[in-house]
Amino acid sequence: MKLGKASFKFNNVYLEETATVVGDMESKGPLADHFDLHESDPYFGQKSWEQAEIQMSTLAIKKALEKAGLQESDIHLAFGGDLVNQIVPSNYVMRQFDIPFFGVYSACASGIQALILASTYIANHLATRGLAFASSHNNLAEKQFRNPVEYGAPKGETAQYTTTGAGAAIASNVPSTISIESATIGAVVDYKQKDPADMGSAMAPAAALTIKQHFEDLHLNPNYYDLIVTGDLSDKGSPLLIDLLKQVGYDISDRHQDCGSLIYAQESPTFAGASGAGCVSVVTFGYLCDLLRTGKVSRILVVATGALLNPLIMAQKESIPCVAHAIALTSPSGGGSQ
Repeated sequence: MKLGKASFKFNNVYLEETATVVGDMESKGPLADHFDLHESDPYFGQKSWEQAEIQMSTLAIKKALEKAGLQESDIHLAFGGDLVNQIVPSNYVMRQFDIPFFGVYSACASGIQALILASTYIANHLATRGLAFASSHNNLAEKQFRNPVEYGAPKGETAQYTTTGAGAAIASNVPSTISIESATIGAVVDYKQKDPADMGSAMAPAAALTIKQHFEDLHLNPNYYDLIVTGDLSDKGSPLLIDLLKQVGYDISDRHQDCGSLIYAQESPTFAGASGAGCVSVVTFGYLCDLLRTGKVSRILVVATGALLNPLIMAQKESIPCVAHAIALTSPSGGGSQ
């Protein structure tokens, strides 16, 4: 059901199962116990970074199907994306599966965009099960957007470290411990920030706009949620988000967390924190879903953020347009904070 300008309320849509695959750095962080598969080899047994990312998503999808006790024939539609040109890894992943597939791209927000689309199809009775997945690989993203890691290029304190990880989720109309309650679709926002090494600050206004729109469309306030978790604003963008929302009358400071700040240990060399399509996907489908399943919280608003840039447009001195998409995950077994 459409609500307000940009939001949807879902009825009888559930997160049936999730799975996560991470690399070595992620497996040493504070959330390690919430990830299904860990791999110390950055190549994941493959011959290139591209093949490594394909392998990550393949493993995540197969693990989600295994955990749910399903076959690929039980999945009616799939939605997925990554950060590489023409989302090549996701397309090559899906050539292994006989599942109708929509490739999606909203940079680091691709995984949550995929889940929103799968949920929309289920809510409108166009499918009974939908697969959503997204991935990123640190070495591949560095090669794509900046410099190959072999160059050893220096980074500033505002830079972020791309997560090596893939997350997969199966949305369905089969009741489970996690409901997909609502979603808000973000508009593209450009505050004329031009520094590609400070994406947290660039994405914060998009996150603020989407959160504000979510509250207005659904007539909610921040206290409705136990946690409001952004995708990858990390240490630099998160304070800006809180300030922007306070200016329009919403204080989320006591319940805001950020996937990019959560995934790595404080002493790790990850600059301002994490980013990448794999970041919000593995933290949401791993850690946040575990909080809901174990009843530690009852309602989480996940706001995935994406910086919609590429190296060519940055070389032309363009600014960075950004987007944020929000999805509300709930569990009746949690504590709640109404």
